[in-house]
Amino acid sequence: MIGPVESPATPTAAPPSAPTAALLPDEVADVDRLLGDTLRERGSVLTDVSPELAPVAEALAVAGRGGKRLRATFALLGARSVGEGPVPGDLHVATALEMFHLAALVHDDLMDHSETRRGEPTVHHRFGAEHRRAVARGDADHFGVSVAVLAGDLCLTWSDDLLATGALAAGDPGRAADVRGSWSRMRDETLAGQYLDVLGHTRDAVSPAYARRVLRYKSAAYTVEQPLVLGARLAGAPAPLLASYGELGLAAGEAFQLRDDLLGVLGDPAVTGKPVVDDVREGKRTLLVSLAQEAASPAQAEVLAGALGDPELDDERLAAVQDVLVTTGAVAAVERRIDGLAARATSIAAGLPVAERHRDRLAALIALCAWRDV
Repeated sequence: MIGPVESPATPTAAPPSAPTAALLPDEVADVDRLLGDTLRERGSVLTDVSPELAPVAEALAVAGRGGKRLRATFALLGARSVGEGPVPGDLHVATALEMFHLAALVHDDLMDHSETRRGEPTVHHRFGAEHRRAVARGDADHFGVSVAVLAGDLCLTWSDDLLATGALAAGDPGRAADVRGSWSRMRDETLAGQYLDVLGHTRDAVSPAYARRVLRYKSAAYTVEQPLVLGARLAGAPAPLLASYGELGLAAGEAFQLRDDLLGVLGDPAVTGKPVVDDVREGKRTLLVSLAQEAASPAQAEVLAGALGDPELDDERLAAVQDVLVTTGAVAAVERRIDGLAARATSIAAGLPVAERHRDRLAALIALCAWRDV
């Protein structure tokens, strides 16, 4: 029903503390610095136009802080596993991915009507609230929406600039063109996946195949596959290694998004930084929801139908939805799929023709994707 991946005979989950060793602290710190510097420098261009743009620059600086930096880590590992060390331009490519992700978050929060992200107000909510406090003319919510659209667009253009700098640093026009081509495809596919996600909200239900297509293109590809491939392309990786990275990345990226879907409904908001009610209120047609709808009794189906997409959903009805997700077996089915995807990605990582330390790092990153709690 949900594809060819089978759960392994024994659990593959790593101890909760193990995956944190997968991150590259020094390199991630470099990405944080470049991202912060870029947001400040480009923000100064905005304030040069008018001091009234200072709140926009500040909001993006705040939104850019924190996060797992998984995309940057995969990109750097993709490059440095091939180059056996830093590769010219890899830091800019890794930071471009984080800036693209920031653009996606600003717009995604807007489309999802989310009020918080990483424990901070989302951009549209922040500016809507400021409009109300100022008792300004016009509609406060519309003002917040308008600012968020512009802010996300700015991050998208800045990500392109960072990518172009990184690609040119490769010093090889053909390699730079390959990197640009992969980047362009990633952008198009991510936005196409986002459209399919929005379209799914207009339907009473979507098939598991449809839900998987959305998660592949909206999230999985640009979370793991494309970062790994972009980094490896920048370093001049051969075609077989690129193909292996692509296959590994799709499996790990899907596991990442499936875990995200579970955390989005069943996680701890104090840990995730986002309310668990948002995904249900928005009516997200995830694989988790699709499987529950397929297996639901008439009474359970009624619970889901009444809750999905209801902006007034309260805690009691949310608890009823959570119960349906568990008792239909949807949660267990998604957990099994995560196990199978992680096992596939880990198996591919073990056979890669790169140094053992890079294979170990990839295995730990796969575990982080699959079994994180935030």
